[in-house]
Amino acid sequence: MQHSIIFHICTSSAWATTKNGKYRCPSLESEGFIHCSTHEQILEVANYLFRGQRDLLLLVIDPQKVLPSIRYEDAGNGKFYPHIYGPLNVNAVVAVQKFEPSTDGSFDLQHLSIATYKKGMRGERIPSVP
Repeated sequence: MQHSIIFHICTSSAWATTKNGKYRCPSLESEGFIHCSTHEQILEVANYLFRGQRDLLLLVIDPQKVLPSIRYEDAGNGKFYPHIYGPLNVNAVVAVQKFEPSTDGSFDLQHLSIATYKKGMRGERIPSVP
């Protein structure tokens, strides 16, 4: 199962801790992998795990550039999510976008740059937003 692009939601402070070209998140230490989503799964994951949280970023990742292995695994709900088994090499991140919820705390793709989303789906390089 290969997707043209995958996504990871993180806080801006977690992304800021990137060192030596490698990104680590707490789940890498506690579970052994970095949780990611396909484009179809972004909203489900964001609304389930990050509802109401601010200061989030959406990393747009080219899986063909990721050095550690990526496994699509059942999360216990019959859906398979991409998991990166090792620190993420930052050159695989083709864009970093602010990802903020609506005023009611829910997420929708209107808050994601549509151009970014479409370019990411086509695998085009996208300039990052500070």
